Formats: sequence, C-alpha cells, structure tokens
Amino acid sequence: MTGQRRFWTDVTIEERAVRLDGRPLRTPARAELALPTVALADAVAEEWRAVRGSIDPRAMPLTGLANAAVDRVAPDLAKFAHGLAAYAETDLTCYRANTPASLVARQATEWDPLLDWARGRYDVAFAVTSGIIHVAQPAATVERLARAVTAFDAFHLAALSPLTTLSGSLVIALALAEAAVREEDAWRAAELDELWQAETWGEDALAVAAREDRRAAFRAAARFLALL
Repeated sequence: MTGQRRFWTDVTIEERAVRLDGRPLRTPARAELALPTVALADAVAEEWRAVRGSIDPRAMPLTGLANAAVDRVAPDLAKFAHGLAAYAETDLTCYRANTPASLVARQATEWDPLLDWARGRYDVAFAVTSGIIHVAQPAATVERLARAVTAFDAFHLAALSPLTTLSGSLVIALALAEAAVREEDAWRAAELDELWQAETWGEDALAVAAREDRRAAFRAAARFLALL
C-alpha cells in the first residue's frame, strides 16, 4: 500500500481486528490482521486514523510490526526464533573497551546490571572480553537463551527482532520483553559507544539523523511489546 492514497472514512475494531469502512485490514500477504490484544488493536487503528493523503509506512511502525508477525514470523516460528537466538553468541554487552577509563567505566555501569539480570533470570554465565575478537559463550548459555527466545509467540518475536538487531544485544531485548529495564535505559545501553564517541569527538548531521531513525524504530518496537 506504499504511496496509496487514503480510501477509507471510518476505522473500527471488531474482536481485535481493525476494519476500514467495515472491511478487514489485511497484511501485504492478504491475511486478515487480527491483533492479540485490544491495546495493540487500538494503537494500530490509531495509525490508520492518522493517515492524511497517502499511506506512509514509516509513520505506521506498529502496523508494520504486526504485518511482520503474521506474514514473516508465524509461518516458520522456529526458524525465525533460531535466527534471533544466534545473537546470544555475540552479545554487545560482552565486548568491552580497554581504554579510555571513562568509556570502560560507563560500559560497566550500563552493561553489568543487564548481564547480572540475565544471569539470575536464566541461570547462565557470560564470557566477557575486552576488544573485538570473538569469544565463545558457554554452550549452556546459548542453549538457555535460545530456549527463552523460542518460548515467545510470533508477535513478541516480531518486536524482539528489531530490538535485538538495533542494539546488537539479545540480553537488552529480553530485558525489555521481561519489563526488567525501561525503554530509555535500554536505548542508552544499546547506543552507549556511539553516544560516547559523539560526546567526545562530536558528530555530523548524517550521524545524528541515522541515530534518530534507529531511536524511532527502537521506541516503536518497545511500545509494540508493551501493548502485547
């Protein structure tokens, strides 16, 4: 529907399904879009009510995530979950700087509590290293975090995917899904290195715009999770 002009007048909800002038809203694959909660259905409906002129998918992130859940995730839930769980092997929070001391300290302040939470929540251990050379995580850690991911349904996984890829951290995404961290704190942890670089050396307009785009996508995925 990208670029298509608004063709409906009324947006309503029936049994958690959004309807445009009484007709069911459908995904790009033509499946009827039924939402798992009333709260999410209301939020998706509001995106459609807010359309003025042509449809802009960038202004409808919740609809996009819902479509992904139905069209991309649900058809092969296990495969999608397995791909997402692979991030446990290279989690951002396990790769620390050697210097300067200010960055080392900030990483410890922001990331150590997240790892401590995951250790207690999933009974896992983490191999934490300095530098960018890959370090293998314990097999039991990878297995248990993968099990945690595969326990989620398609809608949760659709939100976990951008949260994980944008942050580079399955731990951060899982902490958000479990309401163990606030969205703004999760984002600060995810962008820690970039923010430190910007504060230290400055940044150009393109870098600022790129980070704002990532921020908006991260916020939308976190909101999607909160509405489930």
